[in-house]
Amino acid sequence: MRRYARTLVAFALATSVVTGTAGWVSTDAQQALTGPPPGSAQWRADRVLGTGLPDPERATPAEVASFFAGLTAEERQLLLVRHPSVVGNLDGAPLELRYRANALALAAEDDPRYRSLAAPGRRILAFDPRGRGQVAEVFGDLRAAQRVSVLVPGSDNDAGTFDRKVVGHGAPAGMARTLHTAAGPGTAVIAWVGYTTPVGVGLDAATGTLAEAGAGRLTRFTEGLAADGL
Repeated sequence: MRRYARTLVAFALATSVVTGTAGWVSTDAQQALTGPPPGSAQWRADRVLGTGLPDPERATPAEVASFFAGLTAEERQLLLVRHPSVVGNLDGAPLELRYRANALALAAEDDPRYRSLAAPGRRILAFDPRGRGQVAEVFGDLRAAQRVSVLVPGSDNDAGTFDRKVVGHGAPAGMARTLHTAAGPGTAVIAWVGYTTPVGVGLDAATGTLAEAGAGRLTRFTEGLAADGL
């Protein structure tokens, strides 16, 4: 079997590239959303498989991947249906399972901000509706790709503005789609808004506090991809 060298590149996008509000000043400090995904308490208490499930906060992505590798297809589906918000955001869980879990979570979401994310065919790799909302979407065949890029946008981006159309390159989803199309076959691009971004140009943007909080989440996210063999 031919082996391909795969690369993972993270880009910090300038605010003016991906938003239409660059330059305005905000004095409202944002509280970073950290910790395990929504529904984790119910997941931890679940003994449907006769044993405890990996802790979403403490288990490493490698441990999560090993756990799912030991399950049957029926057991995986059972956990997906019972805990879509956990499975869909659990780094190390199988890629295809996360897509299906997030589609299920989005189908049950009644917030109009997220309606477009539920469109058929979208590959949503992470979705958390809490706060301003966080999301990650894949463009291309992530499992087959030789080169993988992760786009990490800056200020004024969240799940509610993920598809927003603005002048220039557009919202995170639009930029990732454009880059994937330009790169051609053998590539995949992930638009990752998996952290709380600053709003406007204020202390949060100047100090980098939110970026630092997001760095750990991004590291864990990429470790999850590696644990899944991506």
